[in-house]
Amino acid sequence: MINLALSIVLCCVVLLFPATSIVLCIEIEEYYPSERDALLQLRDYASSASDLHSNWTGPPCVNSRSRWSGIACSNWHVVDIVLEEIQLTGSLPPTFLQNITFLTKLSFRNNSISGLLPYLTNLVHLEYVSFSYNRFSGSIPVDYIELPNLKVLQLQDNYLDGQIPPFNQSSLTSFNVSYNHLGGQIPSTSVLQRFSSSSYDHNSDLCGKPLENLCPSPPPAPIFAPPPSPIAPNPEVDKRKKSLQVWNIALIAAAAALVPFVAIVFFLCYYKRVHEKETPTSEQTGHGFRGWAQKMSSLESTEDPERTGQLEFFNKELPGFDLDDLLRASAEVLGKGNLGTTYKATLETGQVVTTKRLKNMNDLTKKEFLQQMQLLGNLRHENLVDIISFYYSKEEKLVIYEFVPNGTLFELLHENKGNGRAPLDWATRHAIVKEIAKGLAFLHQSLPSHKVPHANLKSSNVLIHQNDRNCHSKLTDFGFLPLLPTRKLSEKLAISKSPEFAQGKKLTHKADVYCFGIILLEIITGRIPGEISGGSEETTGDLSDWVRMVVNNDWSTDILDVEIQAANEGHDEMLKLTEIALECTDMTPEKRPKMSEVLRRIEEIEKKKKENE
Repeated sequence: MINLALSIVLCCVVLLFPATSIVLCIEIEEYYPSERDALLQLRDYASSASDLHSNWTGPPCVNSRSRWSGIACSNWHVVDIVLEEIQLTGSLPPTFLQNITFLTKLSFRNNSISGLLPYLTNLVHLEYVSFSYNRFSGSIPVDYIELPNLKVLQLQDNYLDGQIPPFNQSSLTSFNVSYNHLGGQIPSTSVLQRFSSSSYDHNSDLCGKPLENLCPSPPPAPIFAPPPSPIAPNPEVDKRKKSLQVWNIALIAAAAALVPFVAIVFFLCYYKRVHEKETPTSEQTGHGFRGWAQKMSSLESTEDPERTGQLEFFNKELPGFDLDDLLRASAEVLGKGNLGTTYKATLETGQVVTTKRLKNMNDLTKKEFLQQMQLLGNLRHENLVDIISFYYSKEEKLVIYEFVPNGTLFELLHENKGNGRAPLDWATRHAIVKEIAKGLAFLHQSLPSHKVPHANLKSSNVLIHQNDRNCHSKLTDFGFLPLLPTRKLSEKLAISKSPEFAQGKKLTHKADVYCFGIILLEIITGRIPGEISGGSEETTGDLSDWVRMVVNNDWSTDILDVEIQAANEGHDEMLKLTEIALECTDMTPEKRPKMSEVLRRIEEIEKKKKENE
């Protein structure tokens, strides 16, 4: 049934004769309350930077014109929902879309939505679906295979698990489920088999074509031997068997008593000999991830609330794990930095997280640590690593991040050089520069009370998520400066390389801008800050001094990384970015531009390049 809403609208004033007559025209304004109610569910379940509460009011559609941001209409019906990159957080109501029956396009790309994927039952007009780059979990709903007109399904970069349903719609031309936790065999439907392996990559338990890892063969069916034919009993033989059984039981009992005794003696001798010869290592004394786990178990037995704690999560909809799950996880050291040691922790469920064990922060009160972590944990941006959880106790502090594969910008620029290395082309470098600027500008906007919002920006703290098409950059290790009680501890951060820090002056957000300029020069020149020609150890500032010297001569392309020097394209853009980098590394903080201005100029360079192509 079509729902109608009547509204009386004053549409015209007609002057007929000297006596004025006012004619009221009644227009029937038609809309569909069930569709509006469905969208209001979404508005009330999730929050975003677009302030949907103030925008989504009144009817969503007036004929074929939309009154709501992110919504497209046709003939009074909602046909498109496109809410991309608006920092949408929370979960989606599972069945809210089922009343929007004329929906053709649905995209929530690049947000931080968690929970289960919504059901799309009966949406027979739906052609385009993108839930990529979010935090969705659970399995892919089976009803997705019943969408008859589905052309695009993008589910990459989430936390989905379970098996892939047997999609076989002939209309499906784009399909991607990479970077999830899916498992089992890829269905052998003709539609799914025609997509390349990149559509399925980075699902550790997924197997079968088109992936190279084949599924294990099922075990052969057991072969049962026929039962033995009955033999007539022999009284003499039975008597001897019973006698042997008594002796066998006695010998087994004696051996069972002797073996543990021998094992205990051997263990005590070995233990004594080892501890006489060796001093305990950091792992044995509780300073490694495993040692920390043992230490935590002992702390949990105390009754002092300041000495123990529990994991605090920012998103209650995420797949849950607790401290015990983390303690049982297998761990791999990713790096040891000035703020602490970082581990890749693989939980028993298969979920992978990054765990940072902070150091030099034992003097912090619980209130100080919790306030700062809650402030940082609620930040959501596509170019910032998401903080999933944190842990506080008097002696231990942990921060649990999302795991970003493929390493860091430092590794991408400087490691594995030589024959066979695929050089990092200029287009990719420019994209990385832009994403770093976007992440840093967001931090400066979101943390105005912090004198230096990031404070530890360097290429090893830019994580890179690579796939076959591009690199996606995320900043990590941000926001810890307020947790460091002394200036001496701040020397461990990247801002210590700024001129104002060396001069003992007041620090501002312009120290972050300086660090950004250094990263920009590192990307352009391919040189490691502090290692100018000859590899001598000098200050980070020498990189900007060297670039200034070369550029002041002739804007020479000699500053460019040798890996991209031979390329004919991109030189103009690189030199324009070099100009921005030198402004960012000016010795006087007040002369450096704001990050919002830096981002605008980087985007202008990209825009002009596209216009000239």
